[in-house]
Amino acid sequence: MIQILQSGDRMLFGTDGIRGEVVDSPNNDEDAISYLVDERKISPRLMKLVGEALSRSVPVGSQVIIGWDDRPKNAELVASLTVGLHLGDCKVIHGGICATPGLHNALLETKSALGCMITASHNPVSDSGIKVFDSSGFKTSPSLEGKISELVVQLAAEDREVDESEVVGLANPDSFFEADLAHQNLLIVRLAEFAGMFAPPSIDQILIDSSKGAASEWLSKFLGQAGVEAEEVSVHASALNLNCGAGEFSPTDTWTWEEAAKDSHVLINSLQKTNKGQIIAAALDGDGDRCLLIESTEDGCRIVDGDEMADHILRSANGKWHLAASIESDLSLASSLDRLNADVEFSQTAVGDRWLSHALRASESRVLGVEDSGHLVMSSPNLHGGRCLVGDGVASLLAVLCAMSCEDRSPAFTKGFKRRISVSPSNRSKWTGNNDLANTVEHIATKNLGEMKRSGLVGESNLMLLEKDGISLGIRNSGTQAKTNVSLRVASGKDYLQSLEAMEQILATLREELSN
Repeated sequence: MIQILQSGDRMLFGTDGIRGEVVDSPNNDEDAISYLVDERKISPRLMKLVGEALSRSVPVGSQVIIGWDDRPKNAELVASLTVGLHLGDCKVIHGGICATPGLHNALLETKSALGCMITASHNPVSDSGIKVFDSSGFKTSPSLEGKISELVVQLAAEDREVDESEVVGLANPDSFFEADLAHQNLLIVRLAEFAGMFAPPSIDQILIDSSKGAASEWLSKFLGQAGVEAEEVSVHASALNLNCGAGEFSPTDTWTWEEAAKDSHVLINSLQKTNKGQIIAAALDGDGDRCLLIESTEDGCRIVDGDEMADHILRSANGKWHLAASIESDLSLASSLDRLNADVEFSQTAVGDRWLSHALRASESRVLGVEDSGHLVMSSPNLHGGRCLVGDGVASLLAVLCAMSCEDRSPAFTKGFKRRISVSPSNRSKWTGNNDLANTVEHIATKNLGEMKRSGLVGESNLMLLEKDGISLGIRNSGTQAKTNVSLRVASGKDYLQSLEAMEQILATLREELSN
């Protein structure tokens, strides 16, 4: 098993940290690793190993802060991670229950060497995991994740045991920090910034679904103090992410009012018929780092995805901006930027907000990163006078509401055609992006659409991107689940039917090849 692990790339890590179903700890460290690699299961024993490995990636005596969301087994994972970090001679701060951007801010405020968020984001409440940030607030790189994974394997092979009497003491933090309260205070500053950049929010009322996460305790009151009447609906959900939050939405979802009234999702079921074109609701995901809006239509409502949210911001922008958008974003078809008043530099990235931040971190312009899933990366102030890049669902909501209130706005971009379909379950090892199967997929695309430019992107070694004149096909393995995703985007004004036919043929081939 260890040989197989060492031949991997990031091994234990997926697109965004480590995630899995939480189970009881096995009797030995090697089984704890196998649980994750073979069965996507995570245990306190594995988290202790991760803590020890992380401690070896920073100088001895470094300070690490941990935050977590309200999943039923997170207390055990936090305790085990704390034990592992202490075994590596780190000092540990507990930040308490908070959103991921709250942990990010707490990392910078406490000047810690690492920040660890115990969460599985929008995954079911039975899952959990860890996201790791460095001292500057950036997520770990694939190369570091590979080293951490190798350290975990090495530690598992060592003959060492910790006395149970010591474990109880090692599980206690050295100090505490109120990460959630500090996050709320930061958002007051950020709202003032957005209002100054655009205009104060002018929307009268809105329904909020914080996925029963940290913001469900305070966001409606926060918005009320900003002059927006808000009602939090996820308090009626039975658990984090269960029939609530942004994690159960897709960017292209729509409902008639009749469908909404029968929907099991707490937010959708709470919506009331209103006039066309109004923003009537917002949904965060479980760890609060992304947001999707809901707008009323002629006969129902629809999702306003991350692309449209970013477009609202850019329509009210002036001066120099740097936009980064993932390959699954409509705004990656950058010709839509020509209509803006702002001078916008554009970068296309791999999927994952870490790559948005990577593309923007050296920019001297105002910055905005976007994924259609609702991840918006923007520049945020911190306590020590600097700026950092962070994806924050509440801040995204505030920025869009302020931008929509601005009087002088550029025209909206015209959406093209977009479809994303997954092959699931998928034997992901058979898709590398540069093997014979990839060549077959390219042949299908060119047969239907003519010669296309084939490329990849930093951050996704298995991604194959095929592009031609406003048509984009991307094929990549999911980093968190056993599936392979095929994404088609066609710019506005172009006939998408031939592209759709090519996509269907590609999917048929992949289903046949990846099912075994």
